[in-house]
Amino acid sequence: MESEHLERGIKVRQLLMIALGGTIGTGLFVGTGGNIANAGPLGTLIAYMVGGVIVYSIILSLGELASVYPTTGSFGDYATRFIGPATGYMVFWMYWVGWVITVAVEYIAVGLLMQRWFPHVPVYYFVMGCIVLIFLLNAFSVRVFAEGEFFLASIKVLAVFIFIILGVVGIVYQSYLHGFSHVWDHFYITKANPNLGLEAGFFPKGLSGVFGVILAVIFAYTGTEIVGVAAGEAKNPSVAMPKAIKATLWRIVFFFLGSVIVISVFLPMTDSSIAKSPFVSTLERIPLPFFGTGIPYTADVMNFVIITAILSTANSGVYASSRMVYGLAQKKMFPPIFAKLNKQGTPVYAMYLSMGFTLLGMLTQAYAPEKIIESLINIISFSVIIVWISVSVAQYNFRKQFVASGKSLDDLPYRAPFLPLIQFIGISGSLVGVVGAYMDPDQRIGAYLTIGYTLLCYLGYYLTKDRWGQA
Repeated sequence: MESEHLERGIKVRQLLMIALGGTIGTGLFVGTGGNIANAGPLGTLIAYMVGGVIVYSIILSLGELASVYPTTGSFGDYATRFIGPATGYMVFWMYWVGWVITVAVEYIAVGLLMQRWFPHVPVYYFVMGCIVLIFLLNAFSVRVFAEGEFFLASIKVLAVFIFIILGVVGIVYQSYLHGFSHVWDHFYITKANPNLGLEAGFFPKGLSGVFGVILAVIFAYTGTEIVGVAAGEAKNPSVAMPKAIKATLWRIVFFFLGSVIVISVFLPMTDSSIAKSPFVSTLERIPLPFFGTGIPYTADVMNFVIITAILSTANSGVYASSRMVYGLAQKKMFPPIFAKLNKQGTPVYAMYLSMGFTLLGMLTQAYAPEKIIESLINIISFSVIIVWISVSVAQYNFRKQFVASGKSLDDLPYRAPFLPLIQFIGISGSLVGVVGAYMDPDQRIGAYLTIGYTLLCYLGYYLTKDRWGQA
C-alpha cells in the first residue's frame, strides 16, 4: 500500500543536527587549505565572515517562509508562489542539479580516501559500497534518513569541536613558550616572494585573492539551506525552525571562524593547499603540554572523519534532490509517477531518478578532463547562489502580501528581523560572490554553464507547462 503524504518523522534534535552539520564537509575539511593559500589567513577569515553574514541572512528569510509553509519543495515552492511558476520550476531544477553533481563528487572522494588504508582495492568497490549505504539510508522512512544523518553529522561536529579545543590549548601553550605576539606570525607576510606571487602584508595576493575565494566559501556553506527542505517532514516545524536558525548562527561563528583561526596560527599559507587536509597538517604541528608537537594517528583519524562528513553530505544530497523532483511532480510540472510514495512515505521514484543521475555525474568525474570537473564543481556554487537569491526575493514578496492582506506580523510563527536589510545583504552578497568568481578566469566557464542551464530550465518550463495538467 502506498502512503498518501510525506511522513513528518524528523524530530527536533535531528533537525538541529541537520542544521548544525549541514555545511561541515569537504569545503571546510579540505577546501580551507586552498582558500588560505589563495587569500592568506586574514583574507580567508574575512571571506568566511562575509559568507557567514550572507548565509545567515538567507537562513533568516528561509526560516520565516518555512515556519509558515513547511513544505518539502521548499525553495521551489516559495519561488513558484511568490515570484512565478517559471522561476519556481528553474529553482527546483537548479537546486537538484547542484546536489546531483555534489553527490557524484562525494562518491569518488570516498573511494579515493579509502585507498589510504586499502591501496590495492579498486576505487569503484568503495564507490559501490557508498551508493548502497546512501540508498539504504534514503529508501525507507524519513526517520531512517534523519537518524543516519544525526549519527554522521554528530561525528564531524564533535571532531571540529575537539579540533578547536586542541587549537586553543596549543595557542595558549605556544604563547607561554614564545610570547603572545609570536602566535600571529602567519597572518602577516613580512617579505614578498615573487616566485610564489606573494606580496608583503596582510593580503599576500591582494584583495583580488580575497574576492576570488568568495565562491569557494559559498561552496563551503552549501548545505545550510537544506534545513528548509527538512522542515517539510519535521514534527512541529514552527517550533523547530527558529531553534535550527539559532544553531546556524552559532555554527558559523564557532565552527568555521574558529577552525580558520586555529589553522592560520599553525599553518603557513605557503604550506596550505587542497592536496592535504589543513586539519591534518595543523594537528601535526600543534604543540601540547606533555605531548610535544603533533598528535599520533592524526592523519588516520581525520581521514575517517572526512569520510563520515562526505557520507553525510551525500546522504543529504540524495534526500534533497529527490524532494525537489517530488515537489515538481506534486505541482504537476513533472510526470505524476515521481510524486508517488512507498508505504513508508518516501518518494522512491524521485529518489531513483536522482541517484541515477548521480551515477552519470560520477562517470563524468571519472572520465572528463580536469577543467570540466572544476567547472562542474563551480556550477554547484553558482546554482546555490541562484537558489539563495530566490529565497530572499520570495520572502520579501511574501512579507509584502502578508501585510497588504491586513494580517499582523505577530501572527507569524517566526518573524525574520531587519527587513529589508537582510534581503539586501542576501542578494547583493550573493552577487559579490559571482563577481569575485568572475575575476578568476578559471571559474568563468562554470558561470557560463550555469547561465546556459538556467535558460534551459526556463525553456523546459514553457515547453512542458501544459503537459502534466498544471494550471
